[in-house]
Amino acid sequence: MYIDKEDILRDLSFKIDDLSVKIEKLNLSEYLELFRNPRRLLYLNFLAGVARGFGMAVGFTLLGALALYILQRVVILNLPLIGDFIAELVRIVQDELSAK
Repeated sequence: MYIDKEDILRDLSFKIDDLSVKIEKLNLSEYLELFRNPRRLLYLNFLAGVARGFGMAVGFTLLGALALYILQRVVILNLPLIGDFIAELVRIVQDELSAK
């Protein structure tokens, strides 16, 4: 079986070009540059942490407000045991919010 060296070199060249394009798509040079500058890396991670914390705070506030709204609506329905328990919870929360 005869293997043509030109075909092998052509295939190898094509694979190298393909690999080069894939590395460019990964932005590997920018990623490595980020590690060369630790101050920028810390700054970007700090900003990402602040954004996550702010997002969690806003999300938890909205979720808590929705839960209180639903609880108030359940109290209005006047369900026997659940209504009294939820009414007490809502009263406690409202007292705490008005105290601050």
